[in-house]
Amino acid sequence: MQCGLFICSTLNCGEKGTLLSVLKLGCCMEEWRAHTVTVLFILTCVLVYVTLLEETPQDTTYNTKRGIVASILVFLCFGVTQAKDGPFTRPHPAYWRFWLCVSVVYELFLIFVLFQTVRDGRQFMKYIDPKLGVALPERDYGGNCLIYDPGNTTDPWHNIWDKMDGFVPAHFLGWYIKTLVIRDWWMCMIISVMFEFLEYSLEHQLPNFSECWWDHWIMDVLVCNGLGIYAGMKTLGWLSMKPYQWQGLWNIPTYKGKIKRMAFQFTPYSWVKFEWKPASNLRRWLAVLGIIFMFLLAELNTFYLKFVLWMPPEHYLVLLRLVFFVNVGGVAMREIYDFMDDPKFYRKLGQQAWLVAAITVTEFLIVVKYDPRTIMLPIPFFVTQCWFLGIVLILSWTLWRFFIREVGVGARLCLFSYVAVVCRWCHHHPPPHLLWNPERIPVFLHRINPSHDACCFRFCRVVLLSSSCFFVLFF
Repeated sequence: MQCGLFICSTLNCGEKGTLLSVLKLGCCMEEWRAHTVTVLFILTCVLVYVTLLEETPQDTTYNTKRGIVASILVFLCFGVTQAKDGPFTRPHPAYWRFWLCVSVVYELFLIFVLFQTVRDGRQFMKYIDPKLGVALPERDYGGNCLIYDPGNTTDPWHNIWDKMDGFVPAHFLGWYIKTLVIRDWWMCMIISVMFEFLEYSLEHQLPNFSECWWDHWIMDVLVCNGLGIYAGMKTLGWLSMKPYQWQGLWNIPTYKGKIKRMAFQFTPYSWVKFEWKPASNLRRWLAVLGIIFMFLLAELNTFYLKFVLWMPPEHYLVLLRLVFFVNVGGVAMREIYDFMDDPKFYRKLGQQAWLVAAITVTEFLIVVKYDPRTIMLPIPFFVTQCWFLGIVLILSWTLWRFFIREVGVGARLCLFSYVAVVCRWCHHHPPPHLLWNPERIPVFLHRINPSHDACCFRFCRVVLLSSSCFFVLFF
């Protein structure tokens, strides 16, 4: 039968995340089969060989490690063949099912570490690598912040060359991938700048965050992060304009065409442009704020986890965690976008997005439990003032955009008049009068002229009555 095109019920299988109904006109479905019976047969043969033909070593530690690894592998075999497919199908649905199962294993590992004592948790890492479990000094990137150091006659530019370590390409590659995941220039830049502010705010907790000003804003934000975001946006533009071909591999006559088709197997099956539109409604605004918050928390977990678990930055476990988030982050972000964009069709949050959120929170809880002293170090007062001001501005804009601006001119006049009356009343009456006589406030409400917007006035009166109680209680 001729290999050819997949037709989805929506004409774009990527639009709804899963293949709702697929008409097979070629042999590609055979390549996407889970091969459940084949995997089960191979797994059974391996277990029979280990049980009957292999002699069990008399090493308890070795047998424990091998038993745990074997249990994980059996679970991965089950998940790769039986787990539900996600929104991505390239390069193969089994690839994304594999990372979904790895997410479950990693979350279970984090839960296990969370329930240990601090000493046992750190020593447990020695079972993974005997070199772990030893306290490590944090490297301070601050110190001499002169770009050109005339006092060093050998190399006046030594401060710049000292910062040129493996983290420079890692920053560029990381933000290139994050841009492919988020697919929005503004969100990427906000997260990039916000993380630098977090490093400024938390350098009293982790010396690793102490960097020179030009290291923060020139090397990180402008050079590494900025170039990574730019390259990612160019790649997104190419992917959005690339012609997508569903022709089968064996239908391509030339070897060059076959190689090109194999390379394109690692590109998306279809392309969906993310339009976050955070200011369109309150639900999307809160969702975008939540996404930014979780991104920043996951970034902070990278530094705090290796600090509390005593892992050097170059350890392979740190790299594996980053590889893990690279593979699961794209799926999670797509599921979140689908859940936001079409809540009637996607009635629940996707499985990968749920796991990524749970993993991020569990990592943070491990940090809090293993080193609460560092986390609870008092934040400098001027830093607290800056964050308080930022939070107040965000809350004020949210109230203005989604509440005050939407209720009309008459209700706004009512709001401002009411606030003035409440402030004047609070100036002449102590809070106990309000606590014991809350019915006195509506008297002032009736003195306000509701203008021409009676419905909005009633709504504002109910909302503002409760807000005034909070105002008098705390201010």
